[in-house]
Amino acid sequence: MSERTKLIIIGLDCAEPDLVFDIWKGEFPTLERLMNTGQYSRMKSTIPPITVPAWTAMVTGLNPGQLGCYGFRNRKDYSYDGYSLAYSNTIKAKRVWEILGEHGLKSIILGVPQTYPVQPAPNTLLVSCFLTPDTEHTYTYPQSLSQEIAEVIGKYQFDIKNFRSSNYDEILQSAYNMLDQRFKLAEHLVTTKEWDFFMMVDIGLDRIQHAFWKFMDKKHVLYEENPQYADVIYNYYQRIDKHISQLLKKIPGNARVMVVSDHGAKRMDGGIRINEWLIQKGYLKLKSYPITRTSIHSADIDWANTKAWGDGGYYGRIFLNVRGREPEGSLAPEEYEEFRNRLIEELTNIKDPHGREIGTKVFKSEEIYGECMNIAPDLIVYFGDLYWRSIGSIGDKGIWTYENDTGPDGANHSQYGLFISAVNQADFMNNDTGEREPIEIYDIAPSILKHFGIAVPTEMRGRAISL
Repeated sequence: MSERTKLIIIGLDCAEPDLVFDIWKGEFPTLERLMNTGQYSRMKSTIPPITVPAWTAMVTGLNPGQLGCYGFRNRKDYSYDGYSLAYSNTIKAKRVWEILGEHGLKSIILGVPQTYPVQPAPNTLLVSCFLTPDTEHTYTYPQSLSQEIAEVIGKYQFDIKNFRSSNYDEILQSAYNMLDQRFKLAEHLVTTKEWDFFMMVDIGLDRIQHAFWKFMDKKHVLYEENPQYADVIYNYYQRIDKHISQLLKKIPGNARVMVVSDHGAKRMDGGIRINEWLIQKGYLKLKSYPITRTSIHSADIDWANTKAWGDGGYYGRIFLNVRGREPEGSLAPEEYEEFRNRLIEELTNIKDPHGREIGTKVFKSEEIYGECMNIAPDLIVYFGDLYWRSIGSIGDKGIWTYENDTGPDGANHSQYGLFISAVNQADFMNNDTGEREPIEIYDIAPSILKHFGIAVPTEMRGRAISL
């Protein structure tokens, strides 16, 4: 296959591969064709497996420690309220399309997360991601592309507003509108522009799964029998499959096609109120307990007597209040490691409300990343191996909850997403087909460079696999 053979990547925030590969296998003809004529596997995501930084890890080949990005909100200094948002300009590493552009290859990038604000790149057309506030802000490169988009599809939609709500019909309508619009734009771009590499991401699937999982999964703790919504996720996958089929008809038959996801998704069994747990353990001290639910960052904390606090999210982040590091640090540096190990043991022993083990995993940042740029969490926590989320707010008392403190949410992220790679037309299929051993998200960027015959930078963490 020529080094100049086109490469197209379709990114989805999919369910756990078991659902797509096993339970729903055969239900989606386009994905099935690609799997049968190419190769597929589970793909291990970043720790943590969340949109930011996982997509950026995919297109840089670097882990969160190297990127200095551990979530959408990151500590910018060692103060207690110093947080910054991880927009595109916080990433100093080159994305793969920047490297391709430097070698004269042309790219089209559509909706890949963490591309707002727009960063110019050589030989690249770019439409920014869900972080974009609205079309009044610059969302394309070059900026003139936005006028063309308006003429082709009208006002561009970046995300689904209020997907953590009970406005299910509104969420579904918005998701379908965004999906149809994005693929219409994709078809326009691949047929009217010159390109060697095309990558697009549909964020709608992520939103649909968070909103509708409890209607699909009878094992869900909040399962609700509702014929109107029971098949929403399945139907959305079918619509994606049809769109992929139409898109692939617009590109050369010998083009390499990849379908990838930045992480998986699975049901959420509940939440662990991490800061309430720390309060009960005596590690987090308050000057006064709030009368209503409040965020940890608005609480009246007695920092001089606090040893640890945590952030909520699909995973938990715990920070230690270290003397000489934080402004009112109470934990002596020489006690740091012993205390951190004690926390790991105690966190992994947290059970569910019925006293059953849930299988929590706890990680030390430096052990999973090596070098850690910026300020990494002292501990990263997967409650119940990501079947439980971390609840950061305080004021409700009690350790367990079955509700998300940021709005209704029925799904959590999981460690493995999917990877599919095939030649567009079956006539061009090769012998390297079938299910392969799991790969890692870091393998994608070096594999793209290998496909185009470009040397892989030594700092990339992944391996260049044959696509």
